[in-house]
Amino acid sequence: MKHIAYYDLARLTHAHSSALKEAAARVIDSGRYLRGECEREFEKKWATFVGTKHCVAVGNGLDALTLALMALNRQRGWQQGDEVIVPALTFVATALAVARAGLVPVMADVGEADGLIDLDSAEHCLTSRTRAIIPVHLYGAPCPMPVITEWARQRGLSVVEDAAQAHGATVGGRCVGSWGDIGCFSFYPGKNLGALGDGGAVCTNSETLAIAIRQLANYGATEKYVHQWQGMNSRMDELQAAILTAKTKWQDGETRRRREIAERYGQGIRNPKVRIPYGGQTEQSVFHIYPLRCPEREALQAHLLEHGIETLVHYPLPLHKQPVFFNAECRLPRSERWASEELSLPIGPYLTDQETDQIIEAINTFK
Repeated sequence: MKHIAYYDLARLTHAHSSALKEAAARVIDSGRYLRGECEREFEKKWATFVGTKHCVAVGNGLDALTLALMALNRQRGWQQGDEVIVPALTFVATALAVARAGLVPVMADVGEADGLIDLDSAEHCLTSRTRAIIPVHLYGAPCPMPVITEWARQRGLSVVEDAAQAHGATVGGRCVGSWGDIGCFSFYPGKNLGALGDGGAVCTNSETLAIAIRQLANYGATEKYVHQWQGMNSRMDELQAAILTAKTKWQDGETRRRREIAERYGQGIRNPKVRIPYGGQTEQSVFHIYPLRCPEREALQAHLLEHGIETLVHYPLPLHKQPVFFNAECRLPRSERWASEELSLPIGPYLTDQETDQIIEAINTFK
């Protein structure tokens, strides 16, 4: 019985080690390790890929979201304590960014079928202080952005896309991250496009927002040693920028492989105790995560581990149940069901068909 790790970063990196070592060596030899040509090259490449006019590379995904909200706050005259609607089913960074920007996260429920923010629930979250909505393209599946952007436009709300898990996912032929006022990305090592450390990016078509984000990320400086705003220090170093630029060459191929594995799962899993995501549809999601659902999740997870298969849970507590945002009166049943049933299967692009079949067989023998 072969052990299958949930996500083997060393195995993934080894497949491209020569090219990555060359990229790192160029940075080492350059003598420039921050705010250099590698960062500018990556910003240009990522803006082109996403389909926006501007990209600002930053330190991580949390900073990307925080800076986006800080820039909108400055530009649009929001007040301390104004509200931003977020889905309850997401990584905590989505809500932490709202709080860091001096705003209040308000949790909406998600759809039963896809785990993405539900606009009917979001409608119930609206107050006179609502200023924005953050649709999260969770697990790699894109939110219905034409509907969301029109809904937000009619209500005078800004749209900040959390695309940290959905590099390359598209809606209507457009990449996520290009639909809203601002799109935010993370390049944490485990992402579909991952650095060898932390990294993030903010994408926008607004030149004024891009300038504000760049200034806020550089201690709020409008020029050297002149600090107009209370900014922060958030930058992508040259090494990570060079690594990411190199890895973009393989991104499309790795996304295709993720979808092939997802299709194999969808066709092979035949256990009535589990539910495959998106009804087996594999064309839209880029499958950063393959979110199987099972009411007996803990038992299934233990069963798979006995068969040498490592799995994870994303995410066991929805935001309104997290201690930092706990709201005893909040009832978001679909988010709570997702949180209690979701089990993430291995879906690294290096997985072989034989390994995928081992996972399928183990799931199908669960009783």
